[in-house]
Amino acid sequence: MGAAEPDLYRDTWVRYLGYANEVGESFRAIMPVSVVWASYGVATVYVTADAIDKGKKAAVAHAHDPGKTTRVGVAVVDTFVWQSLASVAIPGFTINRICAASLYLLGSLTRWPLPIRKWTTTALGLSAIPFIVKPIDRTVDILMDSSVRKLYDTEGEPPSSS
Repeated sequence: MGAAEPDLYRDTWVRYLGYANEVGESFRAIMPVSVVWASYGVATVYVTADAIDKGKKAAVAHAHDPGKTTRVGVAVVDTFVWQSLASVAIPGFTINRICAASLYLLGSLTRWPLPIRKWTTTALGLSAIPFIVKPIDRTVDILMDSSVRKLYDTEGEPPSSS
């Protein structure tokens, strides 16, 4: 009995590419906006690659299943929606708001020079990333389990054709 093969997109360093936009948002105050948008590009490529990978795995797992196309579609869409919410949209918005609020508050409450306030904002954004990941992942699971995933009965499985 061998161990299960690690998932390239969830169990290796590649997973960190999904956090590229959070890093970009953290640096928004000190980098050109084009760099922030490029970080979203990296995260979107990661999300798309993971969705394609899960579709390929579903195709192999259900090679002789008459509902193969549906199962592959569900795997791709479920992964893409989950990753888009949990890795890009919600964390990007969260870090953006943390950084915007901290820059505003530092400007209002301190007399620090602007470069110090911007670097402090970046440090706060980066330090928040590890704390927001798990709660966002859990929230997206709950959100999808109580909405979209009900369309195909169980997680990752399409409705029965009967």
